[in-house]
Amino acid sequence: MMLTEDVQVLLIDDDNDVLDAYQNLLQLSGYKTVACSDPTQVMAMIPTNWAGVVVSDMYMPGLSGMDLLQKIQQFDEELPVVIITGHGDIPMAVDAVKKGAVDFLTKPLQPPALLKKLKELLEQREKLIGQRRSLSDRASTELIGDTPPMLQIKQQIADVAAHSKDILLEGEPGTGRHSAARLIHSESSAKYQSLISASGQSIQSQGALQQVLKQAARGGVLLHNPQLMPVEIQRWLCHTLLEQERLNRKEYRIFAIIDGSAEQEVEQNSLLPELYYYLSQCKLSLPAVRHRIKDIVPLFNHFLEQSCIKLNKEQPRVEQAYVKRLQQHDWQGNVLEIKNIAELYAIGIVKLAGNERTQPIEQISSPLDDLIDGYEKQVIEDALFLFSGRINEVASYLQIPRKKLYLRMKKHNLDKAEYKVRGS
Repeated sequence: MMLTEDVQVLLIDDDNDVLDAYQNLLQLSGYKTVACSDPTQVMAMIPTNWAGVVVSDMYMPGLSGMDLLQKIQQFDEELPVVIITGHGDIPMAVDAVKKGAVDFLTKPLQPPALLKKLKELLEQREKLIGQRRSLSDRASTELIGDTPPMLQIKQQIADVAAHSKDILLEGEPGTGRHSAARLIHSESSAKYQSLISASGQSIQSQGALQQVLKQAARGGVLLHNPQLMPVEIQRWLCHTLLEQERLNRKEYRIFAIIDGSAEQEVEQNSLLPELYYYLSQCKLSLPAVRHRIKDIVPLFNHFLEQSCIKLNKEQPRVEQAYVKRLQQHDWQGNVLEIKNIAELYAIGIVKLAGNERTQPIEQISSPLDDLIDGYEKQVIEDALFLFSGRINEVASYLQIPRKKLYLRMKKHNLDKAEYKVRGS
């Protein structure tokens, strides 16, 4: 049975009499609960972003409270788990808190203590889930795409925004790593503090890095390519971050952005392994556009719409023939390249409408007349795309008579019907 949104407390104990007593207490206090006597079934019951609290016994057959805690932590490390234990097992309960449980209560259970704890935890959890949903909504607007890789990234962003852990963002340039980092910062507890940008290439001394971190006090640092810093500076940063974590005293949050694969940088001895292992506790890998082809057209349309709004002009139609060109392009520049192409399209410059226009001299093997014919075809085709096959406007744009345009189109086997708006 999957828990519904209105369930507030999941009670877990292999003793049904104990479960009945807990349920009666909580239901009389106004809580909606679900009881489970088989801990091995629990993980199948908890939905993503459930706004409730888990209350579990420590000793149970099949799966102990400690083992269940570990599974819950892997599923959602911020889902509150309260452990119920006997007086003789307090050291184990303390260990459970160190491993992620929010608290433990001893038997015989004191109702006021349980009710007070649940009220506190449910308020915190509801606030956290609200933040996650808000961030998820913003991510859907700012990180366009509904393919599985992007849905996974959006969920990860929603999961990490509420805490202050340092984050590693890797991927090809133009995939949205900086946008993801800024989005996370804007929904974090440090959102009103500065987010400082710095390049590893420009940080060649400990003093330079300390100056950046000082500027980012209580805020965050967008540290681009930390592997370009000297090894001794990387080691100092790693030691500093580990010390902050040990003392539970977070002075700033690091968003380490790496071009390509962080593991590859470690293999090439550019990125210090200790720094990588620390940062990769929380890692986002932004997918290249070629790995999410179905997002290409929505991305292009989004940036086209935004550009036209800025230009205060009507959004031009995008014909199916051009859509195919968009989907077939390799997009080496990823989302940033799509944005640039869409902005050019908005002002009437049609790129990707035909074959590549430029090539090195040494690769040119066709006669000059063929090259000129190819260029002429390219220009006419661009204009046909731009004006959706409307010959009068194309002829006016190219400054040639309609009859001459038709002759050139026939020469290049171009049919205006392929560029017309469907249904017109």
